[in-house]
Amino acid sequence: MAPGEYDDASQLDDFSELIEKLAALVPPPRLNLVRYHGVLAPNAGFRRLVVPSCSVLPDASSVGVSTDSPSRRRLGWASLLARVFAVDVMRCPSCGGRLGLVAVLSDPASIGRYLSGVGLAAAPPAIAAARPPPQRELDLVY
Repeated sequence: MAPGEYDDASQLDDFSELIEKLAALVPPPRLNLVRYHGVLAPNAGFRRLVVPSCSVLPDASSVGVSTDSPSRRRLGWASLLARVFAVDVMRCPSCGGRLGLVAVLSDPASIGRYLSGVGLAAAPPAIAAARPPPQRELDLVY
């Protein structure tokens, strides 16, 4: 066969066939492209003998970095909501003043009485049926 000539088997019939061949090359979402197996697998018994270990890091005291890390405190729920959704839930919607915690309800009976008193359902909503997983293949019409 001369250069520039194509065999019938290598030619594409239509555009959908090209899309089908290209779609087969795209990896599924959230899937690693490189998978290690055998001795290079993450939990392989002999991995530590094959993979070089990292070098020993210098002591923090010799570098001059303080080893005392400040104790990190967990952020409160109100500040987390303000950070994520940009909504200040501790501000009164009518007057703009700061709201405070009035009571904490932990008894299921008292929670039910409170919810029915404010006009909300005390029982949880019914669980919906499970949905099928999203389709990963293209709907190609031939």
